Amino acid sequence: MAKKKSAARQVIHLECTEQRGSGVPGVSRYTTQKNKRNTPKRMELRKYNPFMRKVTLHREVK
Repeated sequence: MAKKKSAARQVIHLECTEQRGSGVPGVSRYTTQKNKRNTPKRMELRKYNPFMRKVTLHREVK
């Protein structure tokens, strides 16, 4: 039999923090997974923002 998936792994959404105040239209969002037990705090990653055409800080949103 196959193993059950753990409830600790969740799908999260990352949204650009720099784009809000810059006035550039559009919203850069990424979807990824994280283990809730290992990283209980909000996740922050540097990802590419196609609207601003550069790598920016993306933070986890609810």
